[in-house]
Formats: sequence, structure tokens, C-alpha cells
Amino acid sequence: MHRTPHIAQLNRREALFGFGTGLGAIAFASLADGAVRPPHHAAKAKRCIFLMMEGGPSHIDTFDPKPELTKQHLKAFTRRGEMESAMSSGKRYFVKSPFEFRKAGNCGADVSSPWIHLREVADDICFYRGAQVESVNHPTACYQLNTGNQFGGDPAVGSWVTYGLGTENDNLPGFVVLPRTSYPQGGAGNWSNGFLPATFQGTPLRPSGSPILNLSPPAGISRERQRSDLDLLAELNRQHLAARPLRDELAARMESYELAYAMQAEVPGVIDIDGESQKTLDAYGIGDTSTDAFGRKCLLARRLVEKGVRFVQAYAGNWDSHDYIEKAHGALIRSVDKPIAALLRDLKQRDMLKDTLVIWCGEFGRTPDNGFRGGGQSYGRDHNAKAMAMWFAGGGTRAGHTVGATDDIGATAVECVHHIRDVHVTLLHLLGLDDNRLTFYHAGRHKQLSQFGGTVIRELIS
Repeated sequence: MHRTPHIAQLNRREALFGFGTGLGAIAFASLADGAVRPPHHAAKAKRCIFLMMEGGPSHIDTFDPKPELTKQHLKAFTRRGEMESAMSSGKRYFVKSPFEFRKAGNCGADVSSPWIHLREVADDICFYRGAQVESVNHPTACYQLNTGNQFGGDPAVGSWVTYGLGTENDNLPGFVVLPRTSYPQGGAGNWSNGFLPATFQGTPLRPSGSPILNLSPPAGISRERQRSDLDLLAELNRQHLAARPLRDELAARMESYELAYAMQAEVPGVIDIDGESQKTLDAYGIGDTSTDAFGRKCLLARRLVEKGVRFVQAYAGNWDSHDYIEKAHGALIRSVDKPIAALLRDLKQRDMLKDTLVIWCGEFGRTPDNGFRGGGQSYGRDHNAKAMAMWFAGGGTRAGHTVGATDDIGATAVECVHHIRDVHVTLLHLLGLDDNRLTFYHAGRHKQLSQFGGTVIRELIS
């Protein structure tokens, strides 16, 4: 497909006026600047699948066992944490994990008991226990994880990646988001293009109904009729443009119509999983009530990256277990365990895991203690910015390793400690991008994902 130069010069007002909502807007978001560009250095990964566990999964109950908490279980102490008001008594209780931990794979990774399928692919995973963020509030923490800025308004990680590398499929967006029915806290700002041109915004595929508004042509309009109408419109626009050669807006509009037409043909084929074998559907847990929703997202993520989509983010949640952590986290783990394991196996069998970076994390971790609301088995955990669960697979990461550590009770990272900005810098590095070179001039300075620079976490890279 021909790419019209300078389309990024369109301002937001003109873009919205010209393309409105739905498929037209998404088509515009995949225009000229989506052309493939070379990386800054040799890349270990070509694409990324980001599995976002919204709500803050507990590291202590997933991949970071704390025997000391078993000894201290329900021991009371007084401390005013970030989640408590000045009027609170500050009375806290240590909370042990309700789950047993077992060694998984030849690497001996620590995996809690609800993870049945993931333990079978543990040798393909690099577990990281050293990451930290700054906020214990969901919206600001989600923004920081997704954009590097706690206050929103900046481009998402996927936007930076597609800005740096472009897309390998002219008929699909370069950055696709698979959200839950309810958007994450902070809303669509989590996949915004921010100050980058609108071409780099994430495209959400809706979990129910038509995945994209206006995807199908109006009733009674055949594909042939639509093609004929577009050809006539294109000829009229070309005549108009010939007399106004500097009107980039019209050239952009013409190309958006063509891309929208192409997406109408391409998207249904990508999202239609009926052609997959029953064995594949079963592997992803599709058809099982507890795993169907996330299984479909994981399978779609594989199909999208296979088609050349550069960055896919899939959401699961809500992991905000302040109470009943055994019940809540247990159900959540079961809902994603089988689909994620199937995704890693599927990518590996297709020889794609080696250059597909898969990331699993939430916006923060959880505390080793709680205020213990009620009695019995109701205890849970509060938000913790100083320790969190995170792992990587494929894309040149150190398979079969555990990097970093938290203290004896899991309150804070103490080994190989890095701010989330360094995770972002490492992600870009694996994709062949240098955070210090991947900049965009805005508001009087050159801006970057890390905000003001960061460090590649070499321990995570093979």
C-alpha cells in the first residue's frame, strides 16, 4: 500500500472532523506513520504481547513464597500504611498465603498451587521480583505502568513501540488492546497516543458485539457496490487534489477510506476462531466457563501477532483482593492459567516465542499484612508499590531463571531493584529500540517513555 507522506501533520481537530468515530477513526490511526522502520540496534524481539492483570496481583500468593509469613500469621502490630487515614488505629495483622508453593520445571521456579498449567512451561519463563512503582492508587499506577507517567496524557508503551518500529500489516492496526467489558481504571488513557500523532493510539477490540464499530458495511450494500463507490469517490478526490496539491488532509482521507475497506475484509478473518482446531480451542480453555473469556484473548493475541500486529495488550481482572484472597485470587488464577500456558506453547510450537516478548504483570503488588476485616477466612491484602509480581517469556529473556528478591515478608524488593521505568527501557531494548533515541519533541523538549532516562535490566536478558 502506498503511504502518503506528512499525514502526521493533521491536527486532532481535523482528524476528528474528517473521520469521526468507529472504523474510520481506527483506519486513520493506522495510516502513514505505520510503515515499517528499522530498529536502533539488533533486536531480540519483533513483537510484544502484554498480559495486564489489572487490580494488582499478589506476588506473595503467586510467584514469591514467604515462609516467614506463615510463622507470623495473624500476629498483630501497629503501623499506618499508605492505604490508611490519619483517623485509623493503624492496627495490622500479618497474613500468610493460603496457597502452598511448589517447585516447577527443571529451573525450580516457585509457583503457587492454583497455577497448574503454567508450572508446565516454567522453564520458558523469567520471573522477576525486583520491580517497584510509585503509586498505590489504581488509576495513577495503571497510567505509570502503561505510559510511564502517573498522571496520564502520555503515550502508551504500545504507542511508543509502533512509533519506533511501525507495523508489518497494512490492513490492521499496529497496537491492539483486548480490554475487559469494563475498561481499566483510567480508561482509554491507558492506551492513548498521548502527544504522539493519532496514528499511534491503541485500537480496542470490544469483548462483545461487533469488535469494532461500523466494521460491517451498511445493510444492502454489497462488497462490490462498496468498491465501486470508493473508486468513484477516489477519482473525484484525485481531481480535487490535483488542483490543491498541498492539501495533505484530503490525501489522508482518501487513504483512510482504503484502509477502512481493507480492514473490513481483514479483521473478521483474524477474529474468527472457527477455523482453529478443536484441540487448539481446548488447549486455550475456550468453551469452559472459567477460562473462555481470557482464552479467547490469548488466542486472538497469537493470531494478531502472527498477522504482523506489533503490540497486543490483553486485560484480565479484577485482582484487587482486599478480602477473601484465597477465593478471589484462586478463581482469577484459574481463569488465566490454562490460556496463558497455551499461548506460550502455541508460540513456541510455531517458532514464534523466540522473537515474541510476552510480559505478565499488574500495576503493583500487595502487602504482607492487612487490617483483617471480619473473621474466619476473609483476610486479604492491601496495595504495595514496593514489591510486585512480574514475569517475561520469549523475546530474548532469560528463560528458566528467577531474578531479584523481596525481603523475608515480601514488603519490599531488596535485590536487583529497579523502578518501572527500567522495565520500560528493557522492553524497548529487547525490541531493538533505545529509549534515549526514541523521543518526540513536545511542549518545548524531547520526551521519552522513561520520562528522563533509565537503565536496561541486563539480568533479565539472555
